[in-house]
Amino acid sequence: QVQLVESGGGLVQAGGSLRLSCSASGSIFSLNAMGWYRQAPGLQRELVASINIGGITNSGGTTYTADSVKGRFTISRDNAKNTVYLQMNSLKPEDTAVYYCYADEGLGYIDYWGQGTQVTVSS
Repeated sequence: QVQLVESGGGLVQAGGSLRLSCSASGSIFSLNAMGWYRQAPGLQRELVASINIGGITNSGGTTYTADSVKGRFTISRDNAKNTVYLQMNSLKPEDTAVYYCYADEGLGYIDYWGQGTQVTVSS
């Protein structure tokens, strides 16, 4: 089992920045990738960014960033702290959502979810 604990959400004005953190504990040796989804009211959950952290594919470091946030959001990792970060710059009101950290074991589905953290961007 793996536990994910998120932090860093909050309220910010448009154009501002926030950094989300997601710390993993437990059987982290099994993890292949971690990242972030977000879900705004009335919309489906969407993938924001992900990063490979090794595990099954041993392809640590490869990242993905959704087109809607490319150039503004950056995902990174600190293996020593078992933590993944999402640096969010130039935030827009449409970035307002609950952001969920996730982790998978490379088997084609999400294995673990964080509790979610609210990000609200005011205009």
